[in-house]
Amino acid sequence: MSTPQKRRRNAAFAAVLMAGTALGGGGAWLWAPGHAEAQGAPSQAINPPAVSTPQAALPGFGDLVARVKPAVVTITATGQVQAAQGASPFPEGSPQDHMFRRYFGTPGEDQGRGPSRAAQALGSGFLVDAEGHVVTNNHVVADATAVTVTLDDGRELKAEIVGRDPRTDLAVLKVEAGGKLPFLNLGDSDAARPGDWVVAVGNPYGLGGTVTAGIVSARGRDIHSGPYDDFLQIDAAINRGNSGGPLFALDGSVIGVNTAIFSPSGGSIGIGFAIPSNMVKRVVAQLEQKGRVERGFLGASTQPVDPALAEALKLPEAEGALVAEVQPDSPAAKAGLKPGDVVTAVGDTAVRTPRDLARAIADLAPGTQTALTARRDGEEARLSVTLAALRDGKDAATPAPRPEQGRARLGVALATVQEARRAGADIPDGTEGAVVAEVRPGSPAAEAGLRPGDVILGVGNKPVRGPDQAVSAIRDSQGDALALQILRDGQHAFVAVKAPQNG
Repeated sequence: MSTPQKRRRNAAFAAVLMAGTALGGGGAWLWAPGHAEAQGAPSQAINPPAVSTPQAALPGFGDLVARVKPAVVTITATGQVQAAQGASPFPEGSPQDHMFRRYFGTPGEDQGRGPSRAAQALGSGFLVDAEGHVVTNNHVVADATAVTVTLDDGRELKAEIVGRDPRTDLAVLKVEAGGKLPFLNLGDSDAARPGDWVVAVGNPYGLGGTVTAGIVSARGRDIHSGPYDDFLQIDAAINRGNSGGPLFALDGSVIGVNTAIFSPSGGSIGIGFAIPSNMVKRVVAQLEQKGRVERGFLGASTQPVDPALAEALKLPEAEGALVAEVQPDSPAAKAGLKPGDVVTAVGDTAVRTPRDLARAIADLAPGTQTALTARRDGEEARLSVTLAALRDGKDAATPAPRPEQGRARLGVALATVQEARRAGADIPDGTEGAVVAEVRPGSPAAEAGLRPGDVILGVGNKPVRGPDQAVSAIRDSQGDALALQILRDGQHAFVAVKAPQNG
């Protein structure tokens, strides 16, 4: 065979190998399962061969972008910051950042604080009416002394901050353009499904007018940024500077505000989060009208229900918001809500987690009268509550910190509150209960997360005023598990413990 012919054969063989390498990992997605073929079953393509049926074209986003882009803006927020000497100039967590810290130390540690200086933060936003109201993230403008909005046509306009809501990380600005402006409509984020196409437009790293596309990866994400977390997770690339920018459905409506990313390097790895537009509608409407958001206040700290607690509280399912503490003279206290109650609904809205309760209460205006459905001692109770106004530093229904929990049994030594105080324990005045003086290592109580210094306030819904009552209530408990109401570091919570077999 001649050399050119050998080269052609070698090239063809290499092409087959490369195709096999590229497609071999995906064969299971294109063909019937391999075990069927191995058993002699005929191999059938899930999809018809491309030669007989043309593949559907992927959607193009050019027309959508041309329609919406004029209403997307760049935001420049100017403020004063006090820089740490030796601060790293690289993205936090990046290899360059690690190298900088290795040789020059961690910013802010031992180097002291540098002089204050002017700094600019870049973000994104979008117009929501022709009069010039702009939606963005609160963290983009929170510390700003001046804000400038750059329109898509290049005009730079000074902006006034109309209102901010740190709890949802939303803010509304106002610009005067001397005429009507293009604007975007907020859509229905509840209609967004995992797998639906989405398009993000924004200002990553100062590169204004940048378009990226992807899909909705998940709904209802809690990234622990606030009590009302209900994010859309997306895989469209968003980076620093995209904050506050719009997330579009294919009909051109805004279904989210791009807010955060999960990234070990500071750049996009395909895990981004957007505030759903239905939440944005409620917040923006109040910010435009009042400059602030008014929310209902219940006055109860809650925690999730896990299977162990569900068994201890005789619940049919491990869901609901378990009331750990009721604030005195609060709407919850006046309605008769008690620690140990498990709230399962607010009006007609089901409550499966403490977040559900917090959002349902926050969505109601102060002064609203509504019904709480709760389970108490295995029975369903319906309570009428009139909500107060949410105060600074208080949340509508605050999730309580959860103690570390394990399989649970008992194995503790108890002391009175007075004895514990004499030993130096810091227990609030008026506290009644049994103080955990010692936890036997490896015991069920240790596995359940009980610690010396915990104050047992009740067993189930039965309050206890001292060690004797605690022991008696434990002996009288029914079932394989019991719920202990405890006070730890000033916070109320429940912990599930397997009931001792011998009392």
